[in-house]
Amino acid sequence: MDLYAAMRTAISTRDFEEDPVPEEILLRVLDNARFAPSGGNRQGWRVIAVDDPETRIAMAELYRARWSAYVESARSGRVYGSGGGGGTSGGVAMSPATERFLAGASRFAERFHLIPLQLVICVRLGALAIVDSKLERPSIVGGASIYPFVQNLVLAFRAEGMGATYTSLLTADEPAMMRLLDIPEGHAVAGVVSVGYRRDPFPTRLTRKPVEEFAVRNRFTGEPLRG
Repeated sequence: MDLYAAMRTAISTRDFEEDPVPEEILLRVLDNARFAPSGGNRQGWRVIAVDDPETRIAMAELYRARWSAYVESARSGRVYGSGGGGGTSGGVAMSPATERFLAGASRFAERFHLIPLQLVICVRLGALAIVDSKLERPSIVGGASIYPFVQNLVLAFRAEGMGATYTSLLTADEPAMMRLLDIPEGHAVAGVVSVGYRRDPFPTRLTRKPVEEFAVRNRFTGEPLRG
């Protein structure tokens, strides 16, 4: 499909059919996604395609525990994984949009073990150029060598008419994931892409902020770029 059409409609799928993902589609997606850029063209990714039911159940148990913590943070006004602070004690009023998101994502968590294919994205640590490691904030740049590949996967599955959802929650359970999937030292879990046929049609377009709300000219406080 047209690239811009894929970018505008590649919504995170929450409700999947249980039908298996055709092998030819998986291989075609991987064959094209591998052309993503990476630091020094080191291509440090490794993909574990998990379709074994028992392994998916074990992953689902880890995921649901993390999702419960995420929901608890959201309902108390905190950003999950932010290190605390900035939130409120007790519950907070949720916007209708947030409530809809939590409901859909909770269905995703409940049925995680039934999603036919989980692509565990690993990255070789030696392939990452973490040039911001000495700054007094969490590193961001290291992901530049792996997440363009992940986005290629999401867009390619959209072009194939398949639903896909990237989640980083299981990265927090990296030691357990490494034991479960025999991932060797020197690698990290960069996340999981869940894949399958959508139960609902794809949207015709997604809602996002307009360009002028996030793009400016020359300075952070510069003139907005208007589309």
